[in-house]
Amino acid sequence: MLVEAAQAKLNLSLAITGRRADGFHELVSLVAPIALADTLALDVGRPLALTCDDPALPVDGANLVLKAAAAYARRRPSAPTGHFHLSKKVPHGAGLGGGSADAAAALRLLDRASGDPLGPEALEALAAEVGSDCPFFVRGHAAVMRGRGERLTVLPDAARAALAGRPVVIAKPPFGVPTPEAYGLLAKAGKYRPTAQAEAEIAAWIGSPSADPAGLGNDLAIPVFAKYVALPAGLASLRRVTGAVWHLTGSGSACFAWVKDGFDQAGLRADVRRVWGAGAWVTETVISA
Repeated sequence: MLVEAAQAKLNLSLAITGRRADGFHELVSLVAPIALADTLALDVGRPLALTCDDPALPVDGANLVLKAAAAYARRRPSAPTGHFHLSKKVPHGAGLGGGSADAAAALRLLDRASGDPLGPEALEALAAEVGSDCPFFVRGHAAVMRGRGERLTVLPDAARAALAGRPVVIAKPPFGVPTPEAYGLLAKAGKYRPTAQAEAEIAAWIGSPSADPAGLGNDLAIPVFAKYVALPAGLASLRRVTGAVWHLTGSGSACFAWVKDGFDQAGLRADVRRVWGAGAWVTETVISA
């Protein structure tokens, strides 16, 4: 039995610079892995299948784990496969990249099982066939993500060190925000950030990584908050109670805030459920850049 952790991510910033001819959007995003992770196991030699401890998650061909397995099989038809079992910790529809992380973990598992590994670069190319942000999760280093998400530049050591170990709390309301819808809302508004501006802002932060990277902003926040008004209303209430500034990650609906050691975890959990109801989700984790 082979096992891989599928770490989630935070978009610490997200600039959308335009829409491409293929319908995807160009982005410049500072992305960091977090300790929160799913666990994917592969029982090599059994028939290809997927089971999951979350009954709400589809385990058919729509699941990115099986899409990743299909991509690997196209590249290596003779490679062994097996039965995948997914233990979920990362919520769906949160903007935390849970499905993409699972897909990248599947590629790593299959590469380990092959006996003749393709290696990270080849796996990143395969991951790009599965989903726009999947390549990031192959290695999972804090990076600047460009293009539609497939072009990665790992952060310099000083910038990664400034992020590593920082405690963060993440909260999600009972509903998710479909990624295509979030980008569609932005496209309708037509408010894109100039590429030169986005690149200059990222470069300035890398040059002085002690600043709060979330200050670079998330261009999906305005259109998403305008439609899903429970998000900004809830965050305003949480800010009054906790004093923390909250930020949307990716297309949402999860939001994050930096916290200090010793903060009132129980109180925050109660506040999140008071704001968004019993179906809300909250966790504490750290950046693992």
